[in-house]
Amino acid sequence: MPVYHESGSIPSKRHVVFRKPDGGLYQEELVGTQGFSGMSSLVYHLYPPTRVTRAGMEYSVQPEIAVENNMRSLSFKGLEIPEHHDYLKSRHTLFVNDDMQIGLAAPSGNMEYFYKNADADELIFVHYGSGTLFTMFGELPFVPGDYIVIPRGTVYQFRFDNNYNRLLYVESHGPIFTPKRYRNEFGQLLEHSPFCERDIVRPRNLQTIDQEGEFPVFIKKRGTMFPYVYGNHPFDVVGWDGYHYPYAFSIHNFEPITGRIHMPPPVHQTFEGRNFVICSFVPRLYDYHPDAIPAPYHHSNIDSDEILYYVDGDFMSRNNIGKGQLTLHPGGIPHGPHPGAIERSIGKKETKEMAVMIDPFNPVKITRTALELEVDNYYLSWIDEPQHA
Repeated sequence: MPVYHESGSIPSKRHVVFRKPDGGLYQEELVGTQGFSGMSSLVYHLYPPTRVTRAGMEYSVQPEIAVENNMRSLSFKGLEIPEHHDYLKSRHTLFVNDDMQIGLAAPSGNMEYFYKNADADELIFVHYGSGTLFTMFGELPFVPGDYIVIPRGTVYQFRFDNNYNRLLYVESHGPIFTPKRYRNEFGQLLEHSPFCERDIVRPRNLQTIDQEGEFPVFIKKRGTMFPYVYGNHPFDVVGWDGYHYPYAFSIHNFEPITGRIHMPPPVHQTFEGRNFVICSFVPRLYDYHPDAIPAPYHHSNIDSDEILYYVDGDFMSRNNIGKGQLTLHPGGIPHGPHPGAIERSIGKKETKEMAVMIDPFNPVKITRTALELEVDNYYLSWIDEPQHA
């Protein structure tokens, strides 16, 4: 949850005269979600944000669904996603339901255009790569391990430092928040929260770009891309304040909650959205009861699918899992540690694993692209006999 922030020049009150040095008016815009009841910011432009000079022919970007109803545990080699120099063309959706889309991107070049998702808040996890996200709110630098939260309707442009970049993204049709149980009634993160406001990186170095010309903005709405051309640079803002802006949070700043016996997955929760949660598994000490079993117990996914994206380290509950691999354990059938994992975990003191878990509460459909990355017969990987400790 972002906190109140202001940047640049703003008037002393809302919705009052705010003049440029030449006597003209700055153009005030309220940007936000959930009508007039959600988080919002007031933004002050050099030009009206409505100066469309041309609209191109729209085209579909709807992912091709291959599996409508899945009941098999599946795994996918995420780092084999094809690269593309174009950011939008490098994005490949793997899983879809009515609340969200989950995908991977491998951009190898920088954006010479601007992009706005008018449907969804975007959460982008940076596995490999670094650079800067540019928006009208300022610059947001990012490095590996960062979650970048971009509210819907934000026009943005990525600039990458190098051509090898690997991103996991979630498009949420509802707002993305921090868990309510970690916030008080005023929105402040509580003392027992695994992160705090100091860990949130907000936009900085606001640059007011006063340029007229032709500026292409691609706008996504309901599975369709609408090419627009605006008559001035989208980042013409002199100042803003509010709660609605992109921000970053590093998985390395998530402070794990541990206990004497194995703690359930909600202790790893980092974000929540409409009908899904996102958790961060990070290096941590294992359980310290003398007879503790650090490996997770078998559990039945009845109310949610479970998608794990493996970032780094040796994920102790899985066999033969590599960086960038994804697993999908569908709701309705139990899953748990691979053979031998329980026995291997006994007596271990810590783990170096790092992973992002996404739990959709409505089943996901699987795209054609996902099946091209599938690991054969993953669902049979629990049949081997466990090794005794």
